[in-house]
This record gives sequence, C-alpha cells and structure tokens, in this order.
Amino acid sequence: MRHAHSIPQILLGVSLSLCACAAMAQSVAMTGGMGSKALLVINGGQPKALAAGDTHQGVKVISVTSDQAVVEVAGRRQTVTLGGAPVSVGGRGGAGGGTEIVLTAGPGGHFVTQGSINGRGTQFVVDTGATMVSMGAAEARRLGINFETGQRMQAHTANGVTTGYRISLSTLRIQDVEVHNVEAAVMPMGMPYILLGNSFLSRFQMKQENGTMTLKRRF
Repeated sequence: MRHAHSIPQILLGVSLSLCACAAMAQSVAMTGGMGSKALLVINGGQPKALAAGDTHQGVKVISVTSDQAVVEVAGRRQTVTLGGAPVSVGGRGGAGGGTEIVLTAGPGGHFVTQGSINGRGTQFVVDTGATMVSMGAAEARRLGINFETGQRMQAHTANGVTTGYRISLSTLRIQDVEVHNVEAAVMPMGMPYILLGNSFLSRFQMKQENGTMTLKRRF
C-alpha cells in the first residue's frame, strides 16, 4: 500500500479546486468569520470573505452569524456551520444521494478535494495506487475515529515496515456523493491529506481527460 511519500508534490501549499459547473451542486464549507462576513470555501478553493448579499462562484450568501451562514444556489438554501463538514447546495442529491463527482487537476496534476468522513470535514487527494483510503493517526483522532480498536496491520513505506490499523468508515462524502462502509487504513506517520484510495475509487467508473476527472458511481 502506498502512502503520502508516493506523491511528494502535495506536501506543501497545494490548493486545487473542484469543477464549479452551474448545473452541479456546489460544495461549501465555513472556515471562519470576519465580523459581518463569513470565510467560505467553495468547491475546495481558497477561503473567500463574503457578506450577506454577496455571490461567488454561483453561491449567494443569504445571512451570516458568528458561527454559521445561510447560502443559496439555484434557489436551494443550506446552512453552513463554522468548522462543520462541507454541505452540498444546488443540483441534485443534496442529501448525499448523488452519483457523480467531477474534479479538476491542479499543479502537479493532482486531484485534491474537500469532503467529509462521518460528517466531519477533511481534505482528500486521489491516489489510484493506494489500496484503500489512508490517513495519519493525528487526522483520525481529529475526526473522532477510534482506530485503535481496528485490526492491526503492517504496511511497507519509504521508511520501512510500520504498524497501522484497518478500519471501516461509516460514511465518506465528496460533493453530493456519500458512500457507506468504506475500508480504510490509519498509519502512525503524519500525512498532509487523506489518500482517496481504491476502497473508495473502485465503486466508481473513472474517466480522465483535459485535466478533469469524472467519477460515476457503479454501486
């Protein structure tokens, strides 16, 4: 199984965006507040300070408080909470019932996206060489995952053989697509992103062209 060392280009400062097509749902997360403005991350991009009445990438801000914002896309409204998982606004499948994920490559050709595990927001990088979804122990703890009750496993890394834990994630969500019971590995080393490996990707039909990756759900 590969881990973060297999994709060294992502170690620092990579900021990529999802496709922001008007016909699709928009992923919105709130990362902070600035008085009457909310710091919103739209489709995995850079945080943007927006006040009530502002519109950015098709997302209109309806109201802002210190810990939440109400946003609207194509007539549909959602409440985004500070530090919470990204919500999907507009399009279809807002409750996680979507069937397609569209990602856009950034520097180095990597596909990085925001999403959530068990309802808590995090960041992923697509790694088709990883056997399963993989994360560092510190991030697993932040997400509230009690991984030490999982099955112990050995993994070969650039630094030799290490001991990790095999677990099952109740839910993993990207944009408006939510998948249940996803096998994952928790490793002791720090990792800048969660690797979106084949325990998730194998449930989709993958197509790549012109710097865009489309994942269509198979089951």
